[in-house]
Amino acid sequence: MDFSTTSPTTVLEPKTKKAKYPEARVIVLDDNFNTFEHVANCLLAIIPGMSEKKSWNLAIQVDKSGLAEVWRGNLEQAELYHEQLVSRGITMAPIEAA
Repeated sequence: MDFSTTSPTTVLEPKTKKAKYPEARVIVLDDNFNTFEHVANCLLAIIPGMSEKKSWNLAIQVDKSGLAEVWRGNLEQAELYHEQLVSRGITMAPIEAA
């Protein structure tokens, strides 16, 4: 029997860094016709993980500051939340890159 001391080797490709999916910001703007309650209820219904307290705090921030970032994450989800908020009459800024 012939036992070879050499064994086949496998060359591993260096890990390539995955391109990060683009992130975006969803921003609600102040207006003169949506109530705090309507804005807070829409945020609560549409934005995942939104608490009632946070939705009210964001509605107040929109009124005081003129705008509030209500969600940040991947672009595809940002587009969905933006579209859903617009469909409920919420005044929105264009989607911004994060």
